[in-house]
Amino acid sequence: MRFLRDKSAPKRNLLLVGGLAAALVLAACAEDEVVDEEPVDEPEEEVEEEEEVEDEADDAAAVGEGETVSIGWMPWEEAIAVTNLWHVILEENGYDVQQEQLDPGIVFDGIATGDLDLFLDAWLPNTHSQYMEQYGDDVEDLGQWLDEAPLTWTVPAYVDEVDSIADLNDHADLFDGTIVGIEPGAGLTDISQNEVIPTYDLADNYELVESSTPAMLSELDAAYQNEEPILVTLWRPHPAYGEYDLKDLEDPEGALGEPDQIHALARDGFGDDHPEAAAALENFQFDNETIAELTVQVLEEEGEELEGARAWLEDNRDIVEAWLEGTDLSI
Repeated sequence: MRFLRDKSAPKRNLLLVGGLAAALVLAACAEDEVVDEEPVDEPEEEVEEEEEVEDEADDAAAVGEGETVSIGWMPWEEAIAVTNLWHVILEENGYDVQQEQLDPGIVFDGIATGDLDLFLDAWLPNTHSQYMEQYGDDVEDLGQWLDEAPLTWTVPAYVDEVDSIADLNDHADLFDGTIVGIEPGAGLTDISQNEVIPTYDLADNYELVESSTPAMLSELDAAYQNEEPILVTLWRPHPAYGEYDLKDLEDPEGALGEPDQIHALARDGFGDDHPEAAAALENFQFDNETIAELTVQVLEEEGEELEGARAWLEDNRDIVEAWLEGTDLSI
């Protein structure tokens, strides 16, 4: 607002001048207040779009927000691989994920009693049959994610003397009468001890040495590096087949059973409590080549399994996105 002064007017007294000055000050302040109150122009559409993006991000993060999922696992390589992969997938969707390494029987008991939420490495119908007979009515089977997983008795390929389990009695001295096994509670150990050894009448010439999976692999590595004969209990899929040239012994009597399928199991009620996670796990599928690649990457550096799983996920988002289709989970 501008006030023009009339230069031809006679001078007013000081009171009039003072009043005019005060009026000018008040007018200037009023004008400033009007200017300050004018809003800054912002495109309304941009503001709305930003709010929509923020809402979508909040919704995605909220899928598992405040929910805890515990996963039990045994030290089998594929179990470590898929457990860490699903740890990453669920964690990216807001879940608090906890892992617990336990013996097989304790894992199944934990699922059945509800102390654990998930077990992603159940070998059915053979290897873990005794646990399913005991606990099967109290767990949810979310379906198989690998359709062929055989148990094996295996030697290095350079061991020419035997090609079949039926040949072993004639070459007991070659292996010092020792079958290098894994954990005492493993289904493979039970089947080897109670099915394979009696079927082939090996008890007089061989002892199944129960140890652990890492100990068995250490024995295998040491023997292989020195090109010494060794007989181990093993299974497919396993990264050892990528590291060494191995030969699975034929099993003409079928004592090791038909190849298993690997299933994801959950505690009773898991699907009701975590429907999105359950639906994604029901879509979960691997083939032997892909699980082998994941396993190698996850186990590449001890102590960095989660980072290995994240790296694999970054390179294979299309595979995982197919499992999450139709759910509110995302990666």
